[in-house]
Formats: sequence, structure tokens, C-alpha cells
Amino acid sequence: MFDYTARPDLLQGRVILVTGAGRGIGAAAAKTFAAHGATVLLLGKTEENLNQVYDAIEAAGHPQPVVIPFNLETALPHQYDELAATIEDAFGRLDGLLHNASIIGPRTPMEQLSGENFMRVMHINVNAMFMLTSTLLPLLKLSTDASVVFTSSSVGRKGRAYWGAYGVSKFATEGLMQTLADEIDGICAVRANSVNPGATRTSMRAHAYPAENPENNPLPEAIMPVYLYLMGPDSQGVNGQALDAQ
Repeated sequence: MFDYTARPDLLQGRVILVTGAGRGIGAAAAKTFAAHGATVLLLGKTEENLNQVYDAIEAAGHPQPVVIPFNLETALPHQYDELAATIEDAFGRLDGLLHNASIIGPRTPMEQLSGENFMRVMHINVNAMFMLTSTLLPLLKLSTDASVVFTSSSVGRKGRAYWGAYGVSKFATEGLMQTLADEIDGICAVRANSVNPGATRTSMRAHAYPAENPENNPLPEAIMPVYLYLMGPDSQGVNGQALDAQ
């Protein structure tokens, strides 16, 4: 595991948006950020799931989160603008953005992958992520110390057969992170890095590896040290890096 121990008030006063916050790694990250003092903006498409995470954070006595129902597959440009305006009105800035939401799509040979499936995965995993990043960047620049964390994968660092659109989308994720990191390097208080979570006990992992025993993989809560490190002040100056949670 990534070796880092976060102090309890690491994220005190920070405003952090998490995509795909309703379950899995996104839900774990949202709860963990809140437990360390952050006001977390819970973005996802299934309001019921987001409300469960909201309730858990509230019940634990952490800063009150905000539920933002938002469908990355269908959102139009003006909806991204409206999201940014809402966040600016409420908080005046954004201190962190965790790109966690993505879909796996069909795991099949390229030859058998339909254009429709390929484009759907790329739209959710790459296009929507770009739209969120570019729209929210002015708000991140208003922070005195902001962090953008992109969720990658081992198949986005070395191509692997049958990972199709998902693998390609994660290569694009690394490219987007590196391009952004180089553009903002030294010119503002925003940094951009990527995290490869590794094998984690989530529904997406179970879907990708149905024959695998999920008990052999760590729970999402166990891989949170790298996320805390990147979202907190201890990673100031770390920019353009591809890190592993495990």
C-alpha cells in the first residue's frame, strides 16, 4: 500500500468534488475526505446512492456534504457551466477534484467492439472528464492549494488485449493529466496527478473478473492513503505524476 498517514485535520476547510461518489472507490473517498475535514460535493447519476453516502457522512458528524445529481453520459455543455456557477456561488472556489467515475464497457477483441460501445466508454471516461476539468479549472485556480486527481489503471499504462475502449480511455486519462500538469506547472496553485487504484473490491472489478475471489482484494477504504496525500497540502509541488495506490 502507498505509505502515508494523514493527520485528522488534513483537509480542514477544503471543498472537494468527487465524481462517481455513490459507491465503490468514489464513496470511500468522499467519506474519507469528509472524515479529514473537507466539505465534499457528491457528484453522480444515481441520487439514491449519493443520499446514502450523504447520510453516512452526516451521521458521522463530519462537515455537511452536498449531493449533485449529474449524468456524465447525457450532460450538455451548458449544464457544466451551470454546475460551475452553482459551486462558485456557494463556495467561491474549489480545492479538489477527484475524477473517479468511469464505465468498463465490453471486454472484447477490438474487431468485435461496436463503434457505439467504444464511443460511449470514451464519452463518459474521457469527454465528460475533460468537460468537468476545463469548466472547473477557473474555480480551482481561485484556491490557494488545489489538486486534480485522475483515476487511471494498469491497462492505461501498458496496453492489454481485450480491454478495448476502457484501456484506451485510461491512456487518454494519463494524457489529459500530463497535458494539464504541464500547462499549469509553476503558473498557478493547482496540481494534477493520476492514481492507479489496482485490484480493489468493487462491483466494477467483480464485473471485469467474475472468476476472481473478491475477498483477495482490499476494500476501497484500504487504498485511501494515496488519495489523502494528493488532496492535502503534503503533496504541494507534486505534479504530473502517475502514482499507484497499492
